Amino acid sequence: MDNPKLYEIRQEINAIDDQLLPLLTRRMEAAGRVAEIKREAGLPVLDTQREQQILERIRIRGGVYGSALQGVYASMMEASRALQHDALGGGQALRDQVTHALAAGQIWPEIPRIACSGVSGAYADAAARLLFPQREVSFYHGFEDVFAAVAEGTADFGVVPIENSYAGSVHETFDLMLRYRLSIAAAADLPIHHCLMALPGVEPQALKRVYSHPQGLAQCAEYLESHGLSPVPCSNTAAAAKRLSETGERDAAAIASADAARIFGLQILEQDIQTSKNNATRFIAISREMRILPQADKISLIFTLPHTTGSLYNVLARFARCGLNLTKIESRPIPDSNFQYYFYLDFTGSVREESTLRLLCALQEELPAFTLLGNYMEHTEMAAD
Repeated sequence: MDNPKLYEIRQEINAIDDQLLPLLTRRMEAAGRVAEIKREAGLPVLDTQREQQILERIRIRGGVYGSALQGVYASMMEASRALQHDALGGGQALRDQVTHALAAGQIWPEIPRIACSGVSGAYADAAARLLFPQREVSFYHGFEDVFAAVAEGTADFGVVPIENSYAGSVHETFDLMLRYRLSIAAAADLPIHHCLMALPGVEPQALKRVYSHPQGLAQCAEYLESHGLSPVPCSNTAAAAKRLSETGERDAAAIASADAARIFGLQILEQDIQTSKNNATRFIAISREMRILPQADKISLIFTLPHTTGSLYNVLARFARCGLNLTKIESRPIPDSNFQYYFYLDFTGSVREESTLRLLCALQEELPAFTLLGNYMEHTEMAAD
């Protein structure tokens, strides 16, 4: 049996709720009438100034509960906006985009043309092999060349790293995503096993410097420091191995995959030299056309925020209220702006869920800039090469 005092208070709460419900229903109905007026006047659903005035009034009149009541009213106004968006048919452009992407997801190139940075033996090559078992691969010098190849239609997909479990985000990829606004068609988490390699017959004590991509060097920083080796950045891990094989430097080594050592005829001096033994890199497959598979379960967005107090919190809270789990948020500066930022967001979900699609449509209507990058599968149970 419930505690008598607790039971009495809960009964009081139930009685209060019974009084509130009709009032809240009336408020929602009023919001619906507001939508009709906005339709006739050509006004947007979101009126930031009006909402801020209401929230400030609630904070003042709410006394010691002012901040808590602000949160309640913010949720209520969000629900009102959702009703207005639905009434006005908001987000139709995004709904059309999703409909087209779902249809495109049923048709994929039989042997897709894949663009990767570096040379054969690169980790991106391994990720492409996992994502696209049947493929034609072309290698490019850098990440931007990969993006350009996809944007120009030279390649169907580009495979690039976006973050590492130890070294963090690959900022160049995020910046290129912002610039090119290509779609994400798939993703893969690839276990990374870095090998120290040199020319055949070279002894470890002869080494002075090590070539690799900056991410590879960062992931192996403790090993390099403990062995007194100077890091030398290269465009790609496999490109570092190729460079070493071509220059014949006997006082230098490279950090790359075992595949790269085999391809370029180098001897592996030591394996798994990365600081974190659970090292993994997340790769994404970018495409010019958005394609959404039926089993897609991850969504990526790019957006900007209005210059209002708590705007980031308010946006993120809406995902929580929809029961959506955020897995990544990254901010990148907007070029030629004064401390303004783009936000990149990942969360688990599917645009096939009406509640999720409705939220995305509302955000597209309300935020200064909004781009749906994709709804895709992320492959996580993969073995190393």
